Amino acid sequence: MVSAYRVTGATGDFEVVIGLEVHAQVTSKAKLFSGASTEFGAEPNSHVSLVDAAMPGMLPVLNGECVRQAVRTGMALEARINPWSRFDRKNYFYADLPQGYQISQLYFPVVGEGAIEIEVGEVTKTIGIERLHLEQDAGKLIHDQLPGQSLVDLNRCGVALMEIVSKPDMTSPEEAGAYVKKLRSILRYVGSCDGNMEQGSMRADVNVSVRRAGEPLGTRCEIKNVNSIRFVQAAIEYEARRQVEIIEDGGAIVQETRLFDPDRGETRSLRSKEDAHDYRYFPDPDLLPVELDEAFLAECRTSLPELPDAKRRRYEEGLGIPAYNAAVLTAEVETSRWFEAMLSETGDPQAKAASNWIIGDLFGALNRIGRSIEDSPVTPAQGAELLRLIADGTLSNTLGKQVFEIMVETGEDPAAIVEARGLKQTSDTGAIEAAIADVMASNADMVADYRGGKDKLFGFFVGQVMKAMAGKANPGIVNDLLKKAFGDPV
Repeated sequence: MVSAYRVTGATGDFEVVIGLEVHAQVTSKAKLFSGASTEFGAEPNSHVSLVDAAMPGMLPVLNGECVRQAVRTGMALEARINPWSRFDRKNYFYADLPQGYQISQLYFPVVGEGAIEIEVGEVTKTIGIERLHLEQDAGKLIHDQLPGQSLVDLNRCGVALMEIVSKPDMTSPEEAGAYVKKLRSILRYVGSCDGNMEQGSMRADVNVSVRRAGEPLGTRCEIKNVNSIRFVQAAIEYEARRQVEIIEDGGAIVQETRLFDPDRGETRSLRSKEDAHDYRYFPDPDLLPVELDEAFLAECRTSLPELPDAKRRRYEEGLGIPAYNAAVLTAEVETSRWFEAMLSETGDPQAKAASNWIIGDLFGALNRIGRSIEDSPVTPAQGAELLRLIADGTLSNTLGKQVFEIMVETGEDPAAIVEARGLKQTSDTGAIEAAIADVMASNADMVADYRGGKDKLFGFFVGQVMKAMAGKANPGIVNDLLKKAFGDPV
């Protein structure tokens, strides 16, 4: 069990209450209401249509693919899909918003309540989803290129976002981190968002409040645009301590919007927190309501892939993979795809061995060379071939590791490496017996100790024989012949 998270102050413990508003950029080549490109990394202001720039007379046209991706995401979250939804105008002035308003869905979102299961340690917890709605992203202000001036890049302006609002069900930084990680995994499986937080295509607004046990909810502060799981957790820890200190000093928490400074590991005030009435929401007069028919909903439902929780259960129950391995293999869609590509070559009976090899040998090598599994120098087919060579006795485990290291370095097929370098395991009993005789002759005192009852020395002799055979001897035959040489029962 994971102990409850508390912030301890001078006057006692405080509980932390956390809710997250995750903004996920929809996977779409065009923006929500214009045909401008959504490609990341383009020259500033090169992907801006007349609609995005709010030129007079320009009317928005809804991108149906963005609606489809939002609905598919809602279904993956086991949420209610609203067949009728509407866009509203959220009015505010900022330099990165040419229209002077953002088109969003306050009152009638396309997706209603759902839930996500997370795991923290050995504890499973359900986090409620309040809603998922579509909205436009704003542009980007750049403050560090000219002294005393800010620049505006509108490439991001109008890009479709899914805002996924959780219920305030999280009570620790670890739970919030697990929630973001699980949500990102689901979005990547569905293909509705790439989840690249470092590029800003997924980011979180973090709502934090504290209270003493049994008291009503405290006043919350919102920390805007946090762009990594580690920063989400660090922001919560700092903000919770900050609020506790204010309360214990006799002050009151002011509802406000704050920013997290990752360099200092602290939050700082940005502005007072607005309420809905401050934005003067009203239905967008340029857009009709969105009505979804049964054929559209059926297509969205059938297009969904096997999701991580279902895949994990299948790995454990159908393939006999240990729970830890199944969790690791399904956490990221790219890992699961790589595993299943390998499994298509090895077959289900090798599933457990394949999972162990990926999590151990492959992940270790990728971490060492700084590559992701999508960029692995070893292909799933090559990994499957390596396991086959070990399983049929061509390679020992030791030789298999040597061959794998060469595969990582050169990208060669394992069979070609074995052939070119003469690494095939030998079962030649004559050669092995000769090596055993040499090892025993060179270690006569230890032979006497073994025969005198020091059984643990047997492993030493196995190692010495394998060393004498350059690691190519069949370990099973080495064990049997050593026992025979010592007069032990085989």
